[in-house]
Amino acid sequence: MKKFTYLLMTILITFMLSGCGSTGETANDTAPAETADESTADEASAGTKETLIVAMELAYPPFETRDDAGEPAGVSVDLMKAFGEYAGYDIRIENTSWDGLIPSLQTGAADIVISSMTITEERKELIDFSDPYANALLAVLAGADSDIASVNDLNQAGKILAVKSGSTGHMYAEKNLPETELLVLPDESACVTEVAQGRADGFIYDQLTIYRNWQNNPDTTRAIFIPFQDVEKWGIAVQKGNEELLNQINAFLADYQANGGYEDLTEKYLAEEKKAFDELNFQWFFDMKE
Repeated sequence: MKKFTYLLMTILITFMLSGCGSTGETANDTAPAETADESTADEASAGTKETLIVAMELAYPPFETRDDAGEPAGVSVDLMKAFGEYAGYDIRIENTSWDGLIPSLQTGAADIVISSMTITEERKELIDFSDPYANALLAVLAGADSDIASVNDLNQAGKILAVKSGSTGHMYAEKNLPETELLVLPDESACVTEVAQGRADGFIYDQLTIYRNWQNNPDTTRAIFIPFQDVEKWGIAVQKGNEELLNQINAFLADYQANGGYEDLTEKYLAEEKKAFDELNFQWFFDMKE
């Protein structure tokens, strides 16, 4: 009986000690686990920003281009980064060919398109545009030795006009220059090359592009500015019906303008061009007067 009692007491004591040991080990293990959970929660909280995919064609400096490291850079990139900070989004830039920009919205591959895109009635049937954030006018890059003195001189048989496919210059030429042979090319640089090498009589595009390419090719080209034309207004595009995002963008644009954002962009990217435009009495990109 004594042996049985002794054995029973031994078992009970061992069980109690074992239980106390388990409780202690659990307490010691729990603290680090709770800390890890809290850390994970903090990381999740910090990463809850929604990421917006912004499509643009990185082929139009200084608005949409790349820096020396190959990263997206330029006016439109800075504008979208500022929007992200304003509205609480992470922004991811996707380089997209011009012809793929509108389809990227329609298919949901992109949330926003900003690529120096003119607001037109045709495009508004497919996508929704923000309030205008910039404007541009068209001009012609002509060969230095050509007999072209005005845009109307292109409107005759035998004249070849280079246009970028789908651009407003392309649309303008189809509407206003029916006698001109159009050479439709996929990008700006190809159009400039055709003029500089004498294979095309002109290239029609926005004034800034024409001005810059004239400056880059002063011996082979010259710039002709088109009078009495309607101002082209650029907009930021979203998928048709996405009013929530569109309203956020419009609120941002108003705030950005009120706080001198466009002046900062001009100083950073376009100071020389602004001076030239003022001397030529051209309306500036961010001067949104009618």
